[in-house]
Amino acid sequence: MPRIAEIEFTPNPNARKFILREPLTYGVTRSYENAEQAQGDELAEKLFAIPHVSNVFYVDHWLTVTQDGRAHWPDLLRQLAIPIRDAPSAQERSEELINQGAGQIDGLPRPHHEMTPEEQEKLELIQQMLDDEVRPYLQGDGGDLHVVGLEGNVLTVHYQGACGSCPSSISGTLAGIESMLRRIDPEMEVVAV
Repeated sequence: MPRIAEIEFTPNPNARKFILREPLTYGVTRSYENAEQAQGDELAEKLFAIPHVSNVFYVDHWLTVTQDGRAHWPDLLRQLAIPIRDAPSAQERSEELINQGAGQIDGLPRPHHEMTPEEQEKLELIQQMLDDEVRPYLQGDGGDLHVVGLEGNVLTVHYQGACGSCPSSISGTLAGIESMLRRIDPEMEVVAV
């Protein structure tokens, strides 16, 4: 039963980040943009059952919930606290999570085209740069970034959690990432989906 240690504001006014005393997962990210995607995840299903919840994102010791902008945060926070407190901790679900984590590795989507060795090397450099210079800040704000694919000099990314509907992600952060990645390839373009 994860206890809520703290609730933080995020740059997205429609999202709040819950810091938990116990982890919900051990490094396995859960990101849902609607109730249909959340089917099979008991915690996310309960959160989406609360009116106005539009996005659920969690990993390890933190969880971000985004609302549609029509709810009063103090009321919504009280409602969200119940399923969060009742959720099983990663310790309680460790065997299930380990099996799911192994399935995730095997079940990664394959690129639409066969990547060349040069593209694979470029993608490894990009992932390392994102891990070092971007993800810590996004995660600190209750979100993250998933690389969907690389084709030539076009990197496709998907924002998760609070970042998914935050105006600064769509414009400023995306431009900053593109500028940073141009150190690897001066022709690099970044597209958010």
